[in-house]
Amino acid sequence: TMRGLLLLSLLALCFASPYRPLNLKKFLKAPELMLDYEEDGNNSLPIFNRRNRAVTPSGFPYSICPFGCQCTLRVVQCSDLGLKSVPNDISTDTLMIDLQNNKITEIKENDFKGMNKLYALFLLNNKITKIHPKAFRSMTNLQLLYLSHNLLPQVPANLPKNILELRIHDNKIRKVQRDAFKGMRSLHVLEMSANPLENSGIEIGAFEGMSVLFLRIAEARLTAVPKDLPSSLSELHLDYNKIGKVEVEDFIRYKNLQRLGLGYNQIKTIENGSLASLPNIRELHLDNNKLKKVPPGLASLKYLQVVYLHANNITSVSVNDFCPSGSNVKKTPYSGISLFANPVKYWEVQPATFRCMSSRMGVHLGNFRRRK
Repeated sequence: TMRGLLLLSLLALCFASPYRPLNLKKFLKAPELMLDYEEDGNNSLPIFNRRNRAVTPSGFPYSICPFGCQCTLRVVQCSDLGLKSVPNDISTDTLMIDLQNNKITEIKENDFKGMNKLYALFLLNNKITKIHPKAFRSMTNLQLLYLSHNLLPQVPANLPKNILELRIHDNKIRKVQRDAFKGMRSLHVLEMSANPLENSGIEIGAFEGMSVLFLRIAEARLTAVPKDLPSSLSELHLDYNKIGKVEVEDFIRYKNLQRLGLGYNQIKTIENGSLASLPNIRELHLDNNKLKKVPPGLASLKYLQVVYLHANNITSVSVNDFCPSGSNVKKTPYSGISLFANPVKYWEVQPATFRCMSSRMGVHLGNFRRRK
């Protein structure tokens, strides 16, 4: 859907950025994110008087706005107030709650009781260490849940099954249990980077039954590509880990993958045939690794458009490393190939090496400096 695609695009644009408070006003202006609901009665929207009591145009009370918060159009904004707990007087008719940048340490069982119309919940940048297993039981319509920049030791139990986007970036998660995402078949975006997560901490079956499109586990402690990730993936980002090798079976189940991020790892070798499992790949990030040669198999990837290989140890480039030979045809020409910051003698690279480029301006060579 358009909403899902927009969310995926927004996340892709900001996935590597440091924490910044969510700008709720800009968030609400996106037309594809407008909430789908109908008001009761005369379809009127509530407004708020000077006493923070919401009233309809006819003057009857609608709901109470928590002290210090701002409330409008069923949106409750309580960010940057130093709150140590969730306010207990939020209306059950609320559609969106913003509690970012507070000092909340725990989400209790009844903090969001009865909020079955809630669409988005933002709890970023608090000090949450514990979430009650029944805290989300009423949220049958929740689609956006942001829990990034907290102190959660594990993925919260019993997450709402209908969530479209879940962010648990920068917590203390060391383990993803087998049933962590059980039944979450609607989840399309999962951001769980900057957690002290090792390969042994991801149990087999943790992602079973999911249809995730975008998954990012960057800035973790992975030493290999995790096994048994969702086969539905179109984007996978594993940057800033300690992965040392890519094996044939690593990507064999991800036929729909279009964008793969493996930059800033310690990859020395990519086994022959490893990339052949990615027939639809469009963009490949292998920069800032320890590769000594161009990975085998790039020439067979008919739709690959952008490949990042800069800041490796590549010493030579063959005429058939990137483009198919003979009568084979590349469906989509390259728009970008980066090879700078490698010890390759660019003046020895044959011009025909980049014969399947859309423009020679897309090739970046030279500027090699020995890394310390």
